[in-house]
Amino acid sequence: MGTPKALLPLDGETFLDRLIRLFSEVAITPIVVLGHHAEEIRCGIERSASVRFAVNPDPERGMLSSLQCGLEAVPAEAEAVMFMPVDHPNIESSTLEKLISHFNAEHAPVTIPTFQDKHGHPVLIARALIVELLGLPTTAQASDVIHRYRSNTAYISVDDPAVATDIDDRTAYAELLGHHLPTPRP
Repeated sequence: MGTPKALLPLDGETFLDRLIRLFSEVAITPIVVLGHHAEEIRCGIERSASVRFAVNPDPERGMLSSLQCGLEAVPAEAEAVMFMPVDHPNIESSTLEKLISHFNAEHAPVTIPTFQDKHGHPVLIARALIVELLGLPTTAQASDVIHRYRSNTAYISVDDPAVATDIDDRTAYAELLGHHLPTPRP
């Protein structure tokens, strides 16, 4: 992308600032895991005072290592955790609210949003899974734990295509921006 995805602009805020705002609106204190370009990202966002930062000292180990760094920072009183990569910046707050509401009612070990039968992010896990995820070796993936609970997973249908849309390259980013361009006035 030529720049950290976290700092890409979208509707007047960075991807990361937007996600921090959305999670904060549903009363979640976000934990942001930084790896590559940590200081650039920390200094490049406006909402840094609203989050806890965790730093992955070895981001080359992959996404699981970043997830584990974030999970180590989860407060002991947290009943559940939502996690997602920064490249899903366009999720709706109603999606977060729906996942939380379902977890509070059902307490499924894993809650995953779906859009048109595609699984997406954020993934919400019950506290009990944190220990299992932290115990995974560096060669594993988070899905190794998540899939163990497949039969007890709550798949929540949402009207939010962003849960299943990664902004992984310039084409996807251009499509996202095209979707958000203001309509010209006559």
